[in-house]
Amino acid sequence: MSILKLVEYSIFIGKADPELSQIISQDNYSKIAILVDENTRQHCLPVLLKNIEIEHSIIEIPAGEQHKNLSSCRHIWEEMMLQGMDRHSLLLNLGGGVIGDMGGFCAATYMRGIDFVQIPTTLLAQVDASIGGKLGIDFNLVKNSIGLFKNPKAVFVNPVFLQTLPESEIWSGFAEVFKHALIADADLWHDLQKVTSLSALDWQPLLARSLRIKKQVVEIDPYEKGLRKALNFGHTIGHAVESFSFSADKPLLHGEAVAIGIVCESWLSNKEGGLSQKSLEQIAAFVKKRYPSFSFQEKDFPRIMEFMKKDKKNRDGRINFTFIPEVGKVEWDQYCEEEIIRESLRYYLSI
Repeated sequence: MSILKLVEYSIFIGKADPELSQIISQDNYSKIAILVDENTRQHCLPVLLKNIEIEHSIIEIPAGEQHKNLSSCRHIWEEMMLQGMDRHSLLLNLGGGVIGDMGGFCAATYMRGIDFVQIPTTLLAQVDASIGGKLGIDFNLVKNSIGLFKNPKAVFVNPVFLQTLPESEIWSGFAEVFKHALIADADLWHDLQKVTSLSALDWQPLLARSLRIKKQVVEIDPYEKGLRKALNFGHTIGHAVESFSFSADKPLLHGEAVAIGIVCESWLSNKEGGLSQKSLEQIAAFVKKRYPSFSFQEKDFPRIMEFMKKDKKNRDGRINFTFIPEVGKVEWDQYCEEEIIRESLRYYLSI
């Protein structure tokens, strides 16, 4: 087990049952609830409770990004009230990014804020969503458009939960791992290109290596005023494509959409930001080999662009991007005209 210490909380990587028990007991919480969906209740809750004895209640929501909305928040808040949770209660968020984002949001707003602990069970949540205090929900199909910043009491990243996931979910999370490499660690990117199978990976050191990148970024810029925007690489187009996929009733996993966004924004980095053609081709080949293709057409571009225009990172009506001028380096607050953005979508379709 390894520990990454931030200013306000720590990230425990590996098996850390005693540390979780200590956090739960030391603050003498009046009530403890565990937020789950039907999948984590079946597959992950027994793992969590195997070595930890706590008096708790369960709040369950349906699984899936389509349920990351105000209706689900209302259900969570109602359950918290019905169970008598007060300002001295604790919420344990056991699940992927949806559980962590929405559970944290509900905890941070319930009675003006109660403590919460993130226990991410997907690779995507373990390397990205559970770290850094960004909480929120989707509104009108726009990703994470309602939310706030609030740090958890602690984060527990246990690779054992990855054994409960289908391979597609792990590859989805892997998109955030190789994104971290592209923006900050050329050596890690070199190593990741050798990964063709997930079954042989030693997850704990890889998780620690990826998480150190995000830790360094969020410590320097906790409220996304500068450097933290580096983490948005691939997400301006990725979020728009993800929202489009839901509106078209052919939903993508978040990491699958981000992988598309990384290809498109690498192309923009090549055309506008100095990324070499060789690096662009390596990134495109990496994604093509490991992620399913997503079919859309030129007639869908206006809809995708409309989602992009609603992105919370935009300023003065201009669509905001993060570029990589070379692997391991990053530039944020980059702006492109709509036609060149469409060209990046055409590039993805061409490969």
